[in-house]
Amino acid sequence: MTDRVHPARGFSPRIEMVAQTLRPVFARIAQGAVEREHHRILAYDAVQWLLEAGFGALRVPVQHGGSGASLTETFALLAELAEADSNLPQIFRAHFAFVEGQLHEGASPQAARWLERVAQGALFGAAMAELTDSTGTTTALTPRLDGDGWRLEGTKYYSTGTLYASWIVVVATDGTDRIQLIVPATAPGVTRVDDWDGFGQRLTGSGTTVFENVSVPDENILGRTPLSQFPTNEYFTTYYQLFHLATLAGIGRAIVRDAVAFVRPRTRTFGIPGQVAQRHDPLVQGVVGRLSALSFSADALVEKVAEGLEDTFPLWVAGHESGPAFDRAQVQAYQAQQIVAPQVLEAANLLFEVGGASATSAARRLDRHWRNARTLASHNPLVQRQRELGDLVLNGTAFGSRWRTHATDAAPQAAGTRTRSEQVA
Repeated sequence: MTDRVHPARGFSPRIEMVAQTLRPVFARIAQGAVEREHHRILAYDAVQWLLEAGFGALRVPVQHGGSGASLTETFALLAELAEADSNLPQIFRAHFAFVEGQLHEGASPQAARWLERVAQGALFGAAMAELTDSTGTTTALTPRLDGDGWRLEGTKYYSTGTLYASWIVVVATDGTDRIQLIVPATAPGVTRVDDWDGFGQRLTGSGTTVFENVSVPDENILGRTPLSQFPTNEYFTTYYQLFHLATLAGIGRAIVRDAVAFVRPRTRTFGIPGQVAQRHDPLVQGVVGRLSALSFSADALVEKVAEGLEDTFPLWVAGHESGPAFDRAQVQAYQAQQIVAPQVLEAANLLFEVGGASATSAARRLDRHWRNARTLASHNPLVQRQRELGDLVLNGTAFGSRWRTHATDAAPQAAGTRTRSEQVA
């Protein structure tokens, strides 16, 4: 891993011990990253190593068998994992978000049940987005004819992490309600397809999941909200974006690491009389210096955003979902996105200035850093968030205002759809 100083993380003694256990696993993952990328080997082994080391239970409270890591500690470790292989944090993104949702539920028996499963090594994937021409969902949840639970039907895409998961968190509709539920990944009627064809983040398992007459018991229904309500909240929009930012910061570190590893043993003869060690070439030194500065900037911004989200956590576990602290954290996340994504992409391109044509060898797969960073940066369009930030600063327009207006206007049109109680009656 990179032999440089990371930003101050302030790990507690307990989490520092956890980190010391995880870092050899990260190093092992890094050793196989190029081979997995070169041959597109899905990261089943790496995921299992992380689960066995307790990585999936970082945020689970100690009383439920986890490590009880803070948000800043968790995202610092996620950036270290991303330095090893940027596919891995994204595989765990839905899993960690699921844990945050259970922490919001407090001391409920349902939350305790799921948190304990996480501590025992369960991994949760997500099936929420669809390939449609709108932001809605066609996946439906209906009562079973025998009156025992529910029946799930539909097709999802961008099911990140689901190929590796033991449980899948699904969003479906029931009349005018949006339902969040859980099904076992191997339940009858569940089909997971490895058809993600993005040129980056190729091993994240972000393909199609099909649900055909899947049985869902009542206890696996996590929540119900009106379709007219914004589908997420400030805490989760910040949380999800911070995952991408931490992964990008890890890519920035990996770029510095790979630049150093490429340069140190080499000599350069092109355009220079005799031979000179590349590490002593002022031009190469300048490039590596720039790479280190870009990486430092990404690290610092991720740490700042994580601290802002940490400030909201006491409110979150108390049951709150909105307010000035949440708004501030969300704005900081999207301000950081405007800087972190372009800087890491710059670094991924600049990396090739240290090595000439030999750096483009497919065996090295240095191009994966740009491809992965570009793919991550495309998940939340920079230009859209830039416009929203400008509208906020100039006019005080809150994020999501257009969606909320559209959803409120559209809700009456769906009123004719029967609810579960009307269907059963």
